[in-house]
Amino acid sequence: TTTGIIRLKAMERDNALKYPMIAVNDNKTKHLLDNYYGTGQSTIDGILRATNVLFAGKNVVVCGYGSCGKGVSLRAKGMGSNVIVTEIDPFRALQAALDGYRVMPIKESAKIGDIFITVTGNKNVIKLEHINEMKDGTILANSGHFDVEIDYNGLKKVATKVREIRPFVEEFTLKNGRRILTLGQCRLVNLSMAEGHPSEVMATSFCGQALASEYAVKNKGKMPNSVIQLPEEIDNEIASLQLQAMGVSIDKLDKEDFTLPGWLDRKAAVGKIVKAPVRADIVEPISEQDIVEFYSR
Repeated sequence: TTTGIIRLKAMERDNALKYPMIAVNDNKTKHLLDNYYGTGQSTIDGILRATNVLFAGKNVVVCGYGSCGKGVSLRAKGMGSNVIVTEIDPFRALQAALDGYRVMPIKESAKIGDIFITVTGNKNVIKLEHINEMKDGTILANSGHFDVEIDYNGLKKVATKVREIRPFVEEFTLKNGRRILTLGQCRLVNLSMAEGHPSEVMATSFCGQALASEYAVKNKGKMPNSVIQLPEEIDNEIASLQLQAMGVSIDKLDKEDFTLPGWLDRKAAVGKIVKAPVRADIVEPISEQDIVEFYSR
């Protein structure tokens, strides 16, 4: 998961890794299917099962606009919500704004949000100072990092009354009389309140782990004690296998397609065409002689 990668990279910076770690989570296929589509769908599913709330017309605040945040925002918007994004990364904040979402600091969003969903992989995202600004009946859900993104323990300490109004849905009454609802004790809502990702999504993640294990065995003793990205050709193979399972065919790159001028520089062309992808049925092989002849014209 992204949470695990964050920890591993911190260990790498501290020279604490004792052996190589392959970051399967950083595969493009993992980000796309597991994080974007999987978390996007299962998070909304968990909230709906827990509360039966109407998303249409609600102000849904998504904290974090990584792959998971993008997926959650897309699904919430598709259900008619007014999506607000909070971020600390200027690039992701810019992308959220250009995707059509309102972007603001979490302190501002606390006053107008109806449903808050944390998907940052960090801790202390929603603090007591934010909760004290929230409206009566606000729903808090976490789909990011264990149970530390929302100050659940702090909320328990300051609440004047706590009761379970539905299975795993707790209502906290604050001193100001407002009521705040938490789902699954602010643990991962897609797991605590729903069934996680669909099997089609998990299949690609497990495929990445299996191929990463094979890669580790084949490259034993060749990898440094650091966080390692799987080669792109393996990622391409995962996507190709999933397409095959879905019965989807795509075009193949041949020599004539390759001759479009300027679409790749020479070095990139040699690397992309000669080395990737590993499945011969995806791309018709192009020899180095073909490339030499092309650039000799």
